[in-house]
Amino acid sequence: MIGLDTNVLARYYIDDAADKEAQRQRLAARRLIESGRPLMVSKSVILELEWVMRGYYGFTPAQIALVVQHLLAQTHITVEDRASVEQALSNYQAKLDFADALHHASYKACASVASFDDKKFARRAKRMGLAPAVVVPA
Repeated sequence: MIGLDTNVLARYYIDDAADKEAQRQRLAARRLIESGRPLMVSKSVILELEWVMRGYYGFTPAQIALVVQHLLAQTHITVEDRASVEQALSNYQAKLDFADALHHASYKACASVASFDDKKFARRAKRMGLAPAVVVPA
């Protein structure tokens, strides 16, 4: 099994046609990812990929969701803690920040999640009825 770094996935999913080196890397990424060989992607790589797509390339949440869905659909790719990534994707599509959604999904065995991010995380999680509850420490 081969573990994939963020930059390999970024080259696979993002067409940076203006950069010749990026194009060379894109072809190599396509050969590897489409080879059918057993591959693995960690949660932290997915988190970083979302950040690169959103923050650097300006992808929309809908475009990012399509990429994560495509990645999850690949039968030869093992995704670390797949259930948490799937839950995070669902909550992201319901308007929770992707990082917050992944953190929350990873804490499913906890009684609650403590965060000082009241407006964008705690309040949204409460409106969405997420469990465990996200609480702001006093």
